[in-house]
Amino acid sequence: MTHNIITTRRRLIKGGLAAAAVIATPAVLRAQGRRDLSMLTWAGHADPDVIGAFEQTHNVRIRAKEYVGGDQMLAQMAQSPAGTYDVILSDAEYVVQLQQAGFIEPLTPEDYPFDDFFPEFQNFRGHWFDGQPYAVFLRFGFLGLSHNRTAMSEAQARSYRTMWDPQHVGRIGHFDWHLPNLGALSLLNGNASPFDLDEAHWTELTETMMSLRPQVRGFYDYGGMLSALRSGEVSAIPGIGDWITGVLARDGADVTTTIPEEGGLQWTESLSIGAQSKNQDLARQFIQYMLSPQGQVKTATLKAYPAMIPTRAGWARLNDELPGEAQRQNMVLNGPNALDEIRAGRIRLRELPLQQSLETWNDAWTRYKNA
Repeated sequence: MTHNIITTRRRLIKGGLAAAAVIATPAVLRAQGRRDLSMLTWAGHADPDVIGAFEQTHNVRIRAKEYVGGDQMLAQMAQSPAGTYDVILSDAEYVVQLQQAGFIEPLTPEDYPFDDFFPEFQNFRGHWFDGQPYAVFLRFGFLGLSHNRTAMSEAQARSYRTMWDPQHVGRIGHFDWHLPNLGALSLLNGNASPFDLDEAHWTELTETMMSLRPQVRGFYDYGGMLSALRSGEVSAIPGIGDWITGVLARDGADVTTTIPEEGGLQWTESLSIGAQSKNQDLARQFIQYMLSPQGQVKTATLKAYPAMIPTRAGWARLNDELPGEAQRQNMVLNGPNALDEIRAGRIRLRELPLQQSLETWNDAWTRYKNA
């Protein structure tokens, strides 16, 4: 009797394990067939909410290496063997250097929905070489004067000169990166091309920068800016935008970004395929996904930092699904919107310096910080 019970129990266990193995086989096989796609990127772009649908559809796992700042991105590329990164998300002004160094592959224009881009973003400067793109425009935003409304009103923020007001002594902050800060101050100086300065205008810019130093409380990274603006530790930070204040506004902070009368800058992020990538088919499909209406809405509402998007279909889907966010980011379909700022000539592209080296600008920034 006991022997029969034990035998029967063993058969049931074996049968159960066999059935479980059969049931689990598709998932196991799927996991075994999963491919990896490596990406070099700013923080937040590999969040599951953004890439989850792509990973599921294509049975791929995206492995992201995050960086802070274009100089760090270039250094990472330079020290990595060719083929290390399949996809590179970079600030648009660094695409030229990536292309000249042979770090990125040429792209086939027909693979991407350039016809769906607003005219301002087709044939984007610095992305095309000899009629062929090496990067695809993904997202953008405006940089002006970001401020805590309790310390600086929108009316006061209509000029960068407000930062020199005595009430803001020790209350001005900086994002610790020379390009956006010097670009904003160059606009204040009246330079129509804020990054194309002869020696006289460059000297004038460094003098303007040094004159602001007594007003400065500190130099901050991403998290530090969020904290300083939210708490009111600083009144304002020049050269940043909704990519910071939008995150704070979602949490109820009384902050905003104003584009001063002297103008603002446009930051742009783009996607490229890494040189000698062994997964160029997947990389292409990933870029196509990010430019689809679904991908565009995902990147526009990125939790790490929101952005505007370049495609008509993306705007349409955002207005349909999240009309409040479309309104907040000034991407409405009917009425004035962010494109009007560009078309009115109030926005200049953030670029690398044209007449000085990056080292020259960085050295000036280091002297300013240590003053």
